[in-house]
Amino acid sequence: MNHCGTQRLETERLILRRLTESDADAMYRNWASDPEVTRFLTWPAHTSADVTKYVIGTWLPLYEKKDYYHWAITLKENGDEPIGTIHGLVNDDLEAIQIGYCLGKAWWHRGIMSEAAQAVIDFFFDRVNANSICSYHDPNNPHSGMVMKHCGMKYEGTRRAADRNNTGICDASWYSVLRTEHRMLKE
Repeated sequence: MNHCGTQRLETERLILRRLTESDADAMYRNWASDPEVTRFLTWPAHTSADVTKYVIGTWLPLYEKKDYYHWAITLKENGDEPIGTIHGLVNDDLEAIQIGYCLGKAWWHRGIMSEAAQAVIDFFFDRVNANSICSYHDPNNPHSGMVMKHCGMKYEGTRRAADRNNTGICDASWYSVLRTEHRMLKE
């Protein structure tokens, strides 16, 4: 793959960019402190803005790595304030990337995450030259699966008791899209 690190991406409504230290208060306020947002995630809701500042501080040095991909999601109409994040975990051996995302509740059900995920998928196929992109969700969070479907991912199956999130041990419904499928979808 042709790793190039987290690059600024732009869509019709969104700017995806690197997180900064100054994003901590907005991240805490907009999603990281909300137990409803973190319900199906693997990390607990942050108990203070200091926790959020610490977490962002651990991410910032990773931007030096060419294979680190982690974006703040911002709405053009809201200025530069982040409303969520999206990231990709790289498996070079398989030329594969697993994406994960999270969005503040105030912005749910507006197509924002599908738009962000599509931009990231396009970036991974067109710029990084990935062969496959996958993601999974807890079946009790079907809206996350809808994002995957909207982005052209195909349902692969559900592994029973294969993950743990803030609800406990849970099933994991997997989706993926291959570079060849992505090209056909774009034609």
